[in-house]
Amino acid sequence: MKKLLLSIIFGSSLLATAQETTTNDALRYAVNNLTGTARFRAMSGAFGAVGGDLSSININPAGSLFFNNNFASVTLSNYNAHNRSDYFGTRTKENLSTLDLNQLGAVLIFNDASGNSDWSKIAVALNYDSTNNFDNNIFSAGTNPYNSIGSYFIDKAQGLPLEYMQLQPGETVSQLYSYLGETSGLGFPAQQAMLGYQAFLFEAFDDSDLNNVDYYTNIPTGGNYYHENYVSTSGFNGKLSANFATAYKNKLFLGFNLNAHFTDYTKSTSVYEGNNNPLYSSGLTVTDIQFDNELYTYGTGFSMNVGAIYKFTDNFRAGVAYESPTWYNLNDELSQRLIVRTTDGTTNYQDVVDPNVVNIYETYKIQTPSKWTFSGAYIFGKKGLISVDYATKDYSNIKFKPTNDGFFSDLNSQMSSQFKNAYELRIGGEYKIKQWSLRGGYRFEESPYKVDFAMGDLTGYSTGIGYNFGESRLDVAYANDHRNYNQSLISSGMNDTARIRTTNNNITVTYSINF
Repeated sequence: MKKLLLSIIFGSSLLATAQETTTNDALRYAVNNLTGTARFRAMSGAFGAVGGDLSSININPAGSLFFNNNFASVTLSNYNAHNRSDYFGTRTKENLSTLDLNQLGAVLIFNDASGNSDWSKIAVALNYDSTNNFDNNIFSAGTNPYNSIGSYFIDKAQGLPLEYMQLQPGETVSQLYSYLGETSGLGFPAQQAMLGYQAFLFEAFDDSDLNNVDYYTNIPTGGNYYHENYVSTSGFNGKLSANFATAYKNKLFLGFNLNAHFTDYTKSTSVYEGNNNPLYSSGLTVTDIQFDNELYTYGTGFSMNVGAIYKFTDNFRAGVAYESPTWYNLNDELSQRLIVRTTDGTTNYQDVVDPNVVNIYETYKIQTPSKWTFSGAYIFGKKGLISVDYATKDYSNIKFKPTNDGFFSDLNSQMSSQFKNAYELRIGGEYKIKQWSLRGGYRFEESPYKVDFAMGDLTGYSTGIGYNFGESRLDVAYANDHRNYNQSLISSGMNDTARIRTTNNNITVTYSINF
């Protein structure tokens, strides 16, 4: 009866506090990897004023007009992620390689052969690009001299009545976990507190009083907590673009995209803590903790692009393009398990608290920032080209919705104050020797953060080669980029992070054909 009464007092507003969403969840959809065809990758994506490549329409939709014929391409990429971690002076590393079909598309070209119209050319294209590959493994380990991951559970428990963590006669962990998540109005924080209490990470000062709100830890103090954190992610962000473009007097090129976005993301984490601190003189002492989580996020989104390219001379042209925010509808599913080993000095115990429940949260929305790209390209006749793109994106405009939700409102305010308007620079070049094409590129992406220690700048280089068979073409590219960032072992209760340096090495192969 008391559980029912308190759930009415707390109300449904707390029910929206699902899992502990962070700024990293927003950046997962706001920061895109550079993907696409091998020619596009080899020139580091500097195609805003170049066009003539199916991936280039993601930068500037007017680029589809620079095809001379109907054209199609398919791309296969090998992704290799190398991660180095530094956690309190202990360095570890992890590698993962995957293979992905990351681009497929075609464009149809319609020319006005009569010469009676100034609108002399129309292009219609349909292209799929994988804008993000989430396949990655990261391992961190080291001894933390200050903080235990157990603080996460104890913080969630303080102020929460014992009734919500204690099993009633005949009640199972699964039933209590489900009740806290679905019915009580207390939601995710209470579930975490219950896990910690049932695993004896902490205990109530008065376990006979269901109104007790004060707890003490069974985790020994003194620091020197050995931690291991393993994070495995998989999935993708994909974008399907329907493109329409037209040319005016072969000088002004205008294009428009409608984009459908798809995301499928799985993140499995396992964080372990062990310590050899002195045991408490009485009661239980925690010796080992293992906390496992699996998050599955899926959903769809929508965005638009508009762009223009103007040909000043046969050799020089410039472009400008706008990409709208992407409006995502996302769904989260989360499962958890906590394993704790304790001892009373004589007997060792192990408590496995596995609710065997999948939390399915209400659909929520993310609005990513819009993007402006300014481009210029100089064409050296049939010998080659050099191209530069400069883009800006204001990450402080990222929003979780509904914005009137208390938790999302606080998170949006945090992002507004921490994120900034960041720029991106891409430079690419191509040189042709008969049927051969030699390519290279450079890219720099500024950190989304005002203080870039949380996530540093990205620097990348690329190179590639292509061979034109006449009616078809084969292109190969190699791209390398690296970025540093901080990774938390647990979402709250402990601010210590591992410093991660991720280096991506990608090989991309594209086969294209005129038809």
